[in-house]
Amino acid sequence: MKKIEAIIRKSRFDDVKKALHNVEVNFFSYWDVTGLGNEKQGHVYRGISYSTADIQRRYLSIVISDEFLERTVKAILESAYTGHVGDGKIFVSEITDAYRIRTKENGNAGIN
Repeated sequence: MKKIEAIIRKSRFDDVKKALHNVEVNFFSYWDVTGLGNEKQGHVYRGISYSTADIQRRYLSIVISDEFLERTVKAILESAYTGHVGDGKIFVSEITDAYRIRTKENGNAGIN
């Protein structure tokens, strides 16, 4: 099993959610987060200067079986992409076990 953690633009969340559903990833958790990015310069919009140091993003946490890894990462990469600085990051880590509390199933049965 793998855990995918993705930090994406909030504006791309609906597209990412649809792409995940299209590859049969139907359960994941997400949070609104604020982080610091590499771009430190300020911007001016309609005469108002604002800082880009604090960036509003959405954090996704997805636990999947190994067979879903490649298609899940590809779905996020393609749907979150804008080509601009700040598109986000994806992290993949190993999960040793998972349990479904209601049925006490574990392993892949615990997440499917």
